Amino acid sequence: MLFLTQIDMKEQAKIERIIKLLLLLSGNFGYSLKEIADRLEISPRTVYRYIETFRDAGLVIEKNKSGYWKLEKENPQNKGLHDLLQFSEEESHILQKAIHSIDDNNALKSNLVSKLYSLYDSKRVIDTIIKKENSETIANLSKAMAEKKQVKITDYKSANSSTISNRILEPIKFTSNFVSIWCYEPGQQATKLFKTARIGKVGILDRTWGHEDKHEPGLVDCFRISTRNKIKVKLELSMRARNLLVEEYPLSEKDIKETTNGLYIFDGNVCGYNGIGRFVLGLMDEIKPLEPLGLKEYLNGKVKGKVF
Repeated sequence: MLFLTQIDMKEQAKIERIIKLLLLLSGNFGYSLKEIADRLEISPRTVYRYIETFRDAGLVIEKNKSGYWKLEKENPQNKGLHDLLQFSEEESHILQKAIHSIDDNNALKSNLVSKLYSLYDSKRVIDTIIKKENSETIANLSKAMAEKKQVKITDYKSANSSTISNRILEPIKFTSNFVSIWCYEPGQQATKLFKTARIGKVGILDRTWGHEDKHEPGLVDCFRISTRNKIKVKLELSMRARNLLVEEYPLSEKDIKETTNGLYIFDGNVCGYNGIGRFVLGLMDEIKPLEPLGLKEYLNGKVKGKVF
């Protein structure tokens, strides 16, 4: 029985690879055998064997002058399959509206984006899920990361320094739902987090990364604070405080558990006390900080004379 189960699992994994291969081949850009093999975690030889199987089944799959393999969309033999694998303009519009209705920090939206990325090429995902005014920014940053190129961002509006400036950066990694991106800034010799919505324009430079060994993206907690530190904190919440916390910071929900006495416990990691501190100070009568001592001292310092 166990042997049969293992066979079933192997067959299911094979079917999933075949479906993903079809989706990759139906994209607008095409991929080399190596790129497909890397994405599906199989050998280029296996990829070519699958392609030959598709051809034997009547699908028209060709390699262009750049060495990229694609499903020929305009061929009548492929038309029905292509329509099945693609979003129509109306479907894309509806999907875009539905995804944008979810808060950028909601774990559900992040999971949905990840699944779309696993099925479709990044440019098509970006066009569907990113607001139009940010799509070019995200697309250029994605391309620069894939090609390991430096970028010049212009008119970046910094909330910390209240300035607008141009920066030379090496983009490293997006945070959930493309809200921010970790970049190494050679001029400052530091890795920083940049809000994508605050970037005026992205230009890809004809210079490859020169500091990859220093690329160290940090952490972003559910209160949207970023550092390289991680601090374990614990709060006791009333039902109202719990609801407000989840509404304002949706990613906090996974760290909240209900107690037997009708209260709730938030038990998670934060990158500093300022984000969680602002929330606690706004609901002091409905939240009890439990751990660590540093959080209590931070709050007491903010509310002079108030002891928790």
